[in-house]
Amino acid sequence: MSELSRDGVTVAPTADVDERAVIGAGTRIWHLAQIREDATLGRNCTIGRGAYVGPGVVTGDNVKLQNHALVYEPARLGDGVFVGPAAVFTNDEFPRAVTPDGRLKTGADWTAVGVTVGEGAAIGARAVCVAPVTIGRWALVGSGAVVTKDVPDFALVVGVPARRVGWVGRAGRPLTAKGGGVWVCPETGAEYLEADGRLTES
Repeated sequence: MSELSRDGVTVAPTADVDERAVIGAGTRIWHLAQIREDATLGRNCTIGRGAYVGPGVVTGDNVKLQNHALVYEPARLGDGVFVGPAAVFTNDEFPRAVTPDGRLKTGADWTAVGVTVGEGAAIGARAVCVAPVTIGRWALVGSGAVVTKDVPDFALVVGVPARRVGWVGRAGRPLTAKGGGVWVCPETGAEYLEADGRLTES
């Protein structure tokens, strides 16, 4: 990789970073990645080989996009978000290449809708998030899942379409039921409280 500018930003020679993009200090952009105009990447992000970040996409700090992740505008990613290899964030509710009369569609013929991902959430390899959906804080989307509905904070969702099968904590490990609506992380010992289908940190 070659040094692009000060602040420790590094960009591989084969990456395509638009000059209108804003890149945070310490961010690394690997081979064949494309960062489009007006995208904003936070500090200390890692953008993997072949990843795509669309125009106007905004990420927080410490975000990791693995190889060939496709993040289409106008997605918004919070701090510490992980997007696995070949995961896709869509942006068109009613996709068509042409209008009803057969004319090739342009940007003026549709309105982009985005995926929003909360702090610390992780999206597994080859998962598809169908906009407009919101993935809650510290949630975990299993590999290959297709997310068509909003995902609560700390939820573990899998399948097609994705459904909640458990809860995870900040460490990403499935939580263990302690009783009385209390869930415990087997790694950190942190406790969480479930009420009305939602999980909160106690």
